[in-house]
Amino acid sequence: MAEIVSIANQKGGVGKTTTAINLAHALAALNQETLLVDFDPQGNASSGAGITLKEGEKSVYHLLMKIASFDDVVKKSSNEMLDILPACKNLAGAEVELVNVNNRENMLKEALEPVRKMYKFIIIDCPPSLSLLTLNAMVASDSVITPIQCEYYAMEGLAHFINTTAKIRQFLNPKLSIDGGLLTMYDSRMNLSNQVLQEINKFYGDKVYKTPIPRNIRLAESPSFGQSIFEYDPGCRGALAYIEFAKEFLTRRGFDAEALKNFKLTTAAYDFGG
Repeated sequence: MAEIVSIANQKGGVGKTTTAINLAHALAALNQETLLVDFDPQGNASSGAGITLKEGEKSVYHLLMKIASFDDVVKKSSNEMLDILPACKNLAGAEVELVNVNNRENMLKEALEPVRKMYKFIIIDCPPSLSLLTLNAMVASDSVITPIQCEYYAMEGLAHFINTTAKIRQFLNPKLSIDGGLLTMYDSRMNLSNQVLQEINKFYGDKVYKTPIPRNIRLAESPSFGQSIFEYDPGCRGALAYIEFAKEFLTRRGFDAEALKNFKLTTAAYDFGG
């Protein structure tokens, strides 16, 4: 039965979609059957993973609204262990359409429940807002990871987001856990990055992932080519960081740390040492 993990932060530009794409690809490269759900109407996780919908093709919107089946929507990725549920612009209208629907916060949960047995992990890329779509994602999820950019305003709104998560757990999804914070766009040479790291450690404690994601031009470039960082430049610092993050993610879930450390990543799309 898949663990469903939302990648969420109400603040935009924090590396949320980059994290969703590359965590999903890294887990797949580590031989974990993974589904990436693009739940942001902007569709950046879809295009960043090489999925461009043609006119008339179904998306996660159609699955959510129960006008298409999972098989009608799901797409294969460059890695045979990774499937993708792409988004389209129609998803933006779903919030309006769902306003008067009973049990509207459970629509995504109901859509994903029948396919949980097919995967080990389901990663959801949430919109950069506390919207009905984000609420649906977090109600469907077992845990949430919050990417946090190394900048002056990184902590702004974070307490509010954590408070909202606590309320969702209290009233709608008692099983939802805060998996932790992931520092993104980190530069150890900058005092600001280290100050943010210290503040995040105070806020999250041992829930902070020990692997920060560095500021890396290759990570910024890869989405424009419709590729994960492992396809675009598997030897760069960004790729190595996301692999280490994925290994830490799996270790937290009981996977053998030593086995993961020595695992050599070999797939049709990427081949490099772990």
